[in-house]
Amino acid sequence: MADDQEKTEEPTPKKIEDARKEGNVPKSQDTSGVVTLFIAILAFLMLFPFMAKHMFLLFHYYFSLMGMHLDKASLIDIALVTIREFLLMILPLAVAVAIGGIAASFAQFGFLFTTKAIEPDLKKIDPIKGMKNLFSVKKLIEGIKITLKSFTTLGVGFVFFFYFITELPTVALFGLHDQLMWVKDKMLIIASVMLFIIFIFAIIDIIIVRKQYFDGLKMSKQEVKDEMKNMEGDPLIKSKIRQIQMQASRKRMMAEVPNADVVITNPTHYAVAIKYDAKKSDAPVVIAKGMNHVAQQIKKIARQNSVHIVQNPPLARSLYNEVEVDKVIPETLFAAVAEVLAYVYKMNKK
Repeated sequence: MADDQEKTEEPTPKKIEDARKEGNVPKSQDTSGVVTLFIAILAFLMLFPFMAKHMFLLFHYYFSLMGMHLDKASLIDIALVTIREFLLMILPLAVAVAIGGIAASFAQFGFLFTTKAIEPDLKKIDPIKGMKNLFSVKKLIEGIKITLKSFTTLGVGFVFFFYFITELPTVALFGLHDQLMWVKDKMLIIASVMLFIIFIFAIIDIIIVRKQYFDGLKMSKQEVKDEMKNMEGDPLIKSKIRQIQMQASRKRMMAEVPNADVVITNPTHYAVAIKYDAKKSDAPVVIAKGMNHVAQQIKKIARQNSVHIVQNPPLARSLYNEVEVDKVIPETLFAAVAEVLAYVYKMNKK
């Protein structure tokens, strides 16, 4: 019993799909950060001429204000122009970063829309459970990752930044355009170095996240059995359903017996009801068949409705074994069935 309750089995596709519907998916924040930062760098490179143009316009605007008397209306105008220009410079980059974040999430677990994760749940504010999560192995690993990543990234970034600061006295002598180009180059270097460091951490992080995710979804043997039972249905219920279906099918079949041209029997074990309608089919059709008790019922209904019953044991067995209900007879049995039908039609003076 203990072995059945131990979570040793890999999660089934249904278990993973159910977790996905709940909003529980393996998401690596570091991977999202790498993709977002990469797209941000590309967007910055593409948008830099546009941003530089508006930066120049803003500086020229500020220079044009020198010597002017500043009143309340002028200050409002300066604020509005500054906000407008900064928005024009920042918004395209912000949109690109947002798209990068969406693309990073889509690349990890595809399209997912669910409100389960934001629905109110009192279990989430359970203090005992919260303390357990706070001091869990998962939180410890997360803390180590964040600390190591932060110190490494900031440390390397600070080294490069400190080196670039030493160039500021020389850069101060450059023109505005050259200063902006210097800032652009240094920002790209720092961003690229940080991107490389985060990329290394992202590979490690996604391996850890996916392992933790699938370990968390592992199932006991009993859970796998219960899931299979629920998916396939309880054998007793399935048996009952099949029984009901067979009864309904048999009832429909018996309702067709009065329309038969003839019932061919063997005389106790088999009974097969045949009908031939040249307008509907090219050959006679088996509209009912049965063995033993069912055969007796078919013959009983046939007698009650004045349907001819012909004893032909070989033909009855062949029709029962080879032809399903509502199917035409095979060519190999045409001659034998035609002979029986001819006899019946003669008796009915057709």
